[in-house]
Amino acid sequence: MHELSIAESILDIAAAEAATHHAAAVTTIKVRLGNFTGVVREALEFAFEIARQGTVAASATLEIESVPLRTRCPSCDMTGSSDFCFICERCGTPLDILSGREMQVESIELAEEEVPWIASR
Repeated sequence: MHELSIAESILDIAAAEAATHHAAAVTTIKVRLGNFTGVVREALEFAFEIARQGTVAASATLEIESVPLRTRCPSCDMTGSSDFCFICERCGTPLDILSGREMQVESIELAEEEVPWIASR
């Protein structure tokens, strides 16, 4: 299941950001996931739940934005969403992919570092 290695990579990115900003924890990770990546959303969510245990993101939520597959014909400029057919139905030219291959961490929300309370004398 390659979704586990993807979840681990997402958590590595989040942990690096948390360390850079001296954050106590990661609270939310937002990811853009294209429909043409081959990644199964439910499998990624399941893998994330397992992989986050014992990390700075142990209680973090994963928010996934699905990015639809969009294509454009370079010859006749027809655009649309494709059902994984990459030949223009109007003119027969191979289509360009405009979106749907994205797999990126869009944002990471961090919890502020907790400062221990020090009693004054």
